[in-house]
Amino acid sequence: MPDTHAHGTSGTTAPEPTAPEPAALLELGQSYWASKTLLSAVELGLFSLLAGEPAREPEIRERLSLHPRAVRDFLDALVGLGALEREGDVYRNSPAADLYLDEAKLPFRGGFLKMLNWQFNLWAQLTELLRTGAPQTKGPTHFDEFYAKPEAVRGFMIAMDGANALVGPALAKEFDWSGRRSFIDIGGARGNLAAAIAKVNPHLRGKSFDLPPVEPFFDEHMDRLGLAGQLDFHAGDFFTDPLPTADVLVFGHVLHDWNDEQRLALLRKAHDALPEGGAVLIYDALIDDERRDPKNLLLSLNMQLVTAGGSEYTGADCRSWLAEAGFGRTETVPLTDADMLIVGHKTKPAATAAQV
Repeated sequence: MPDTHAHGTSGTTAPEPTAPEPAALLELGQSYWASKTLLSAVELGLFSLLAGEPAREPEIRERLSLHPRAVRDFLDALVGLGALEREGDVYRNSPAADLYLDEAKLPFRGGFLKMLNWQFNLWAQLTELLRTGAPQTKGPTHFDEFYAKPEAVRGFMIAMDGANALVGPALAKEFDWSGRRSFIDIGGARGNLAAAIAKVNPHLRGKSFDLPPVEPFFDEHMDRLGLAGQLDFHAGDFFTDPLPTADVLVFGHVLHDWNDEQRLALLRKAHDALPEGGAVLIYDALIDDERRDPKNLLLSLNMQLVTAGGSEYTGADCRSWLAEAGFGRTETVPLTDADMLIVGHKTKPAATAAQV
């Protein structure tokens, strides 16, 4: 009789390992269903409609000119997703949707979601990006061409306000602005971030630097915010014009639009424009140095779909560009769930032995 104990077994066959379930992969594959439902609701203006007063499905359908076939399921899906509420057969916005997705309210974030809705179609071309490396956008590929259409500029400005809405207040508090007298937001759009900094730090003189077609939208937005005369607009192209001088230069959601060579060129121009002791502030959705967190890696793919050379990047990448551009000391500060801040300080070069 075989001696099974000599081999450390009881004589029974070990159970087969349980096969992994496919449910998580399948759920991941269909997750775009929910996002597109929300994006279409924003595109249709549903939340602005219901901000006026709650309504029943036939009234919503009539006012938005919708076909009856899918609307009820569409509305009830939004209830299940938490964007709408329903009492009986009457639909109303959820509190968050009413505050952030009604175009008449100042905290409106729907412009950013409208941009995501446009980008949604580009994601259908991800395989083509992987095969060719080419962006999948159609139409103008440069900001100066894109900004030639006023309504396109307005929509983009609203989208950028949504993208930096949380960053501005965080940057106003997390960076030490004491001892600084001036700052310029490079690529600052219509001034939403500059306004957030100036509100918390009224001793600062701030400017927004962007292409000339943006200036009317900056003036309009400052009037709306009640900050006309407190912030200035500086028109220019940061690749072809010298950067204006200030104690602090801010590059927010700018470097991720460009390739490494262009990023380094911008940081060198920033170093030239800053006084000794000045600082450059860079914020973007950084890829973690281990490259394992999917959130910003997916955002990097998104940037590659919409730009010719852009992508997200790691903090280590950014610090290396700052060092090459001449900045002597850097620090990294968390800002929001999405964005990290990297500060580059323009310090006096260390004296050599011959100079001592």
